[in-house]
Amino acid sequence: MKIIITGATGLVGKSLCQYLIDKGEEVVVFSRNVEKSKNVIPLAAEHIEWRINGSASSAVLSALSDADVVINLAGENVLARRWNSKHKQRVYDSRVKGTRKLTEAILKSNNKLPTYISASAVGIYGATNEPTIETSPLANDFLANVVKDWEDASKGLDKLGTRRINLRIGIVLSTKDGALKKLITPFKFFVGGALGNGKQWFPWIHVDDVVGLFVKSIYDSSYSGAINAVSPNPVRMNEFCKILGRVMNRPSLFNVPSFVLKIIFGEGADVLLTGSNVLPKRALENNYQFKYQTADKALSDLLG
Repeated sequence: MKIIITGATGLVGKSLCQYLIDKGEEVVVFSRNVEKSKNVIPLAAEHIEWRINGSASSAVLSALSDADVVINLAGENVLARRWNSKHKQRVYDSRVKGTRKLTEAILKSNNKLPTYISASAVGIYGATNEPTIETSPLANDFLANVVKDWEDASKGLDKLGTRRINLRIGIVLSTKDGALKKLITPFKFFVGGALGNGKQWFPWIHVDDVVGLFVKSIYDSSYSGAINAVSPNPVRMNEFCKILGRVMNRPSLFNVPSFVLKIIFGEGADVLLTGSNVLPKRALENNYQFKYQTADKALSDLLG
């Protein structure tokens, strides 16, 4: 199959591209920085410059015209810097404006695209203590509204009969990038611990299972709509850090005070200080077999 991927040089994108290339699929990368994507994913069939401003190029439209699957992973890192109006606009535009432009380009290409899969986020639910599934109420804060608009931005594809999937991804565990990489460092120096009071839910997922859910979404037609990409066993932050300390043979004693995070991230600290008790109901109903069902097993694999 011809599979087009945006955001391919990110944490999930690199692993997903490698899997699909090894499987023999024709992977085409849409990238803002073609030279970077060539270095990161050298075996992709093609690298095409992709911009969310202006009209889609002829190369973009040509590539889309016979694509079997489009996978949209592009999005500014939410916690790349302290939140201000400029950064929040980048977070919004990179997801919502980018998806609208991609949808417009697909429609313009005259391809009745069979499958469209997009990254989404559990931030759509806000802070929850009760078990939260795909049909649970959605929140009404900045991140939740970004995610709602992000998912809605591809609705134009419904007129093509496209099977449209939004994978609402939790906190991806990998030693290469993301939250775990940042948590590991203080533990190495025996000063590790939870963020804030540690009572917030931590809806984690091993990077291999995120890739696994994207792969299942490609090949299994029963996957459609919103699907929570989280492990079946979320834990609270304190518990996660205790497990992390045990795997690393380090104590988990030194919680990072909330005020410190608010100084560093501003309003964005709420992303770290609140969590959601999200469960992968639809993935389990669709018979996805999680490779890493517990935080203990996931962390032992990554750090053992």
